[in-house]
Parts: sequence; C-alpha cells; structure tokens
Amino acid sequence: QVRLVESGGGLVQAGASLRLSCAVSGRTFSGYFMGWFRQAPGKEREGVAISGSGSRVYYAGSVEGRFTISRDNAKNTVYLQMNSLKPEDTAVYYCASGSKLAWDPERYDYWGQGTQVTVSS
Repeated sequence: QVRLVESGGGLVQAGASLRLSCAVSGRTFSGYFMGWFRQAPGKEREGVAISGSGSRVYYAGSVEGRFTISRDNAKNTVYLQMNSLKPEDTAVYYCASGSKLAWDPERYDYWGQGTQVTVSS
C-alpha cells in the first residue's frame, strides 16, 4: 500500500521559513515523480514545485526563488523548503507521487493528507 505522510506545517509570520517533509512508503521512491501542491480556501489546487528524476525541478512562478524542492532517495522523503513566506502562501499543502512529470494534479496517483501552512501579516 502506497502512503504519503506530510509534516512541518504551521503558523508563521510573513518573512519566516518553514520546511515541509513528505515521507513515502510502499513504492520505489526514486523511480517516481514527486510534486508539492497547495489549495487555499475557495481556490483550485495548484502546483507549487515538481521534481523529476535526476536534478530536474520546476517551480510555479509565484514561488520561484523562495521555495526549494528536494528529495532524499535514501530516506524516501521529499522536502519543500519555503523561505520569505507571504500571507498569500497560506494554504493546505499536499505532496503527490506520480509516474509522469506534470503540473496537472490529475496526473498524480497518490496523495498525502495535507498539512496546513498559515502565514500572518
């Protein structure tokens, strides 16, 4: 059974940093693409950062230069380092695993339960 478990969310002030973690079990981590998505109240789920094989990583324009996705294949864990957080980053953040590198959430097979990130002004 494939399972993704996120952690690291919380309430911070604007300008602060957080690091989200997503531990993956039940599948060969290194062979799959990983993505971080977020969903704010009343909005659609959107891609934040995606990671392919090797060093391929891509970011949404709204977070590029502030967020960094990384993965530790030995620990089956993907991270999202978030710096210079803004109130508009407030959302539930999800990690996802899929067999294709894509921004479309529909392309991802497995999802975590989500972790809340709240940034106060």
